Amino acid sequence: MGRWEPNARGRLEQAAMELYTERGFEQTTVAEIAKRAGLTERTFFRHFADKREVLFWGSRTLQQHFVDAVAGAPDSAAPIDAIAGAIEAGAALLQERRDYARQRHAIIAANAELRERELIKLSWLSAALADALRRRGVTEPAADLAAEAGIAVFRIAFERWISTSAQSDFPQLIRESLEELKAVTAGR
Repeated sequence: MGRWEPNARGRLEQAAMELYTERGFEQTTVAEIAKRAGLTERTFFRHFADKREVLFWGSRTLQQHFVDAVAGAPDSAAPIDAIAGAIEAGAALLQERRDYARQRHAIIAANAELRERELIKLSWLSAALADALRRRGVTEPAADLAAEAGIAVFRIAFERWISTSAQSDFPQLIRESLEELKAVTAGR
C-alpha cells in the first residue's frame, strides 16, 4: 500500500466521497475507504476520528475563518453587518468547491445521523459567532440573534447555491439572502 504517498487526507476524502455516493454512507466501511485510497485503516484514523468526520473535518477551519472575520470587522460595523461579512467571506472560501458541496450535501441529506451532525456543527458555528460578537462588546440578545440570523442566511444561500444549474456566485447569494432578511424584518 502507498501509505507514504503524499496527500493521504485528500485521497481518503475522495475515496470516501466516491463510496458514499456509490454505496451510501451506512454501507461504506473505513476498511473500504482506506483500500480505495490505497492506504491502511491506521492511516485513515490518523486523519479522521471516524467515517463521519470525512464530511465534517473542515468545519473547524470554516468556524475559525468566520470568527476571525467578525473580529476583523470595522469597529463601526453593526452586529449583523459583521456577521454578514464573515459569512460572505466563508462563502468565498467554498465557491470553488461547489461540486464537492453538492455531493456532500446529497450524502448528508440521505442520512438522519448525518443531518443531525450537520445541525450540531451549525449550532456550534452560531455559538462561536455569538461569542465573537460578545468580544466586540455586543450585548445579549443582539449577539445571539445576529449569529442565528447569519447562520440562517448562510443555510438559505447555500441551498440556493447548490440547487441552481447556473454557475451562481455564493457570496452574491449571501448578499441577496441578507437583503431578503432585512426586507422581511423591515416589514416591506
